[in-house]
Amino acid sequence: MKKQWVESLKMGCARLWPHPLAVGKKEILLSSVGAGLGLMISGWISHFVLGEVNLWFIAPMGASAVLLFGVPNSPLAQPWSIVGGNIAAAAVGVSTSLLIADPGLACGVAAALAIGLMFKLRCLHPPGGAVALTAILGGPGIHQLGYSFVLYPVLLNSVLLAVLAIIFNNLAGRRYPHPLASAEAKSVNLPIDAVSITRADLHEALMQGELFDIDEDDLQEILLRAEQLAHQRQNGGA
Repeated sequence: MKKQWVESLKMGCARLWPHPLAVGKKEILLSSVGAGLGLMISGWISHFVLGEVNLWFIAPMGASAVLLFGVPNSPLAQPWSIVGGNIAAAAVGVSTSLLIADPGLACGVAAALAIGLMFKLRCLHPPGGAVALTAILGGPGIHQLGYSFVLYPVLLNSVLLAVLAIIFNNLAGRRYPHPLASAEAKSVNLPIDAVSITRADLHEALMQGELFDIDEDDLQEILLRAEQLAHQRQNGGA
């Protein structure tokens, strides 16, 4: 009984440790360098535009940089996601701060409203939650800005990071912005013998489960590659 309990405990602890990320050294280097350069350049430009007397950078942009340069193919890392998500969350945060005096209650309400609004506007961006809380907990300097906080530094920082991500990722050979609209998706016939899986099937499968950081186009491409490799293996590597 004790041995079984120990094994269960070990298994539970092991599940807390994530699986290794399937990413090459080149991609790790590109992600790290891109995020660093993006933050430095956008910070310098914001500093130049706004000057010493203004708030010219906010911490949630660090999280945005992880997405834009670390996983640029993610639907959460697209230009509209960072720009729309951050400004929507900032507007919600400022409004909530003005209407609700209790910081704890205001943070909860702001986070809930910001997430709902980002979903509705198709610009879900996780750092937007931090942007909303920054508008509430950022202190007198941010509170004095009022709704100007939405324009600067949030909008300015977001646009600069998005533009720099477009430039850097394309120079690095990455496809960014990622084609998400169905009109841009290429029709691919998967070489599956038993059953033909369509893009609509993948979409429906994703819709029935939890939110995955992958869309049906990427999943279809992976399936196509896997099927091609399987056929090569069956044909003796030909």
